[in-house]
Amino acid sequence: MTAGTRRPLAHPRPRPSSPYTAVGADRGLSVVALGGGHGLAANLRALRHLADELTAVVTVADNGGSSGRIRAEMPVLPPGDLRMALSALCEDSDWGVVWRDVVQHRFRTDGELDGHALGNLLIVALWQILGDPIAGLDKVGELLGARGRVLPMALEPLDIEARVADPDGTVRTVRGQAEVAVATGRVEELRLVPDAPTVPVEVLDAIGGADWIIIGPGSWYTSVLPHLMIPELAEAIRTSPARRCITMNLAAGTSETAGMDSSSLLDALLEHADGIRFDALIADPTLRDDSFDLAEHAERHGIQALLRQVSVGSGRPVHDPVRLAAAYRDVFDGVYGDVSDLEPTAPGEPAADDTEPRKETREAHGTDR
Repeated sequence: MTAGTRRPLAHPRPRPSSPYTAVGADRGLSVVALGGGHGLAANLRALRHLADELTAVVTVADNGGSSGRIRAEMPVLPPGDLRMALSALCEDSDWGVVWRDVVQHRFRTDGELDGHALGNLLIVALWQILGDPIAGLDKVGELLGARGRVLPMALEPLDIEARVADPDGTVRTVRGQAEVAVATGRVEELRLVPDAPTVPVEVLDAIGGADWIIIGPGSWYTSVLPHLMIPELAEAIRTSPARRCITMNLAAGTSETAGMDSSSLLDALLEHADGIRFDALIADPTLRDDSFDLAEHAERHGIQALLRQVSVGSGRPVHDPVRLAAAYRDVFDGVYGDVSDLEPTAPGEPAADDTEPRKETREAHGTDR
């Protein structure tokens, strides 16, 4: 099976357009999160507390590590970012915790299995058995009890190619997601190979029926921007009746985004968005000194900014799923003003142990960094 080929299942059966709906929800909040890697996983850990229908649309350009080795051996989609998204959707039950650890487990051996994630092998095995990448991912999600659906953004593996300018003025071409992610210099141009892959109809349906579309955080040029560069996918995002939110990274960029401030990152996204209107932006002012400038810059583009601590605290650039869920809840409810000293938690989650007084005013944040 190739990733771009959709063969009938050995035992045909109906496949729902969205296999997960929260108990008791007829047609509740529908959210689509775009991205890959740790950024998308952080989003999903937060959004699974809020969304009645949650769909992750995942980049499929990974060419490093276990995914790269599998991709070099078999003509399939790289499974790593898909696996990470599925893991993030596991519930905090005994079943969910065990299977989250199982799919994330990496073998440590002196042989060829060394470094492979078991979940990658499980996903590829189901792709081969079922002959359908979407059905295979749905089956893994069913096994894990995932609170949402994970879909690839394209039905064929992609390569990312960038023109990178070095400080001495030399311009070079860097190809491969892993290589672009660590490239030093300024990315001047980005392209996908192929540039117009087929987008799964399930992705288009999810975007068309969403209430909110979330893009970011994550590696800007290798996980976030690619979603805006596939014509069919970008058009679906542009024409969807959903509202759209940008979630900014917690820390200053390294390698591919080294030297870029938050406003420059937003500009790079908007340059690739080509007619896509964004409604909201979330940024953490406790870790980035330029968040207030970013908020003003975003509002000049008609984007309402919510400045809120969404990190775990102690200066670590790691998302707190409770705080991030609370920020998303306020964005979804249209609440952009001050918050109380104790921020409410997401359903079923304990309060964060380092909650501090936070207000969404420049003056308050100036003393809360």
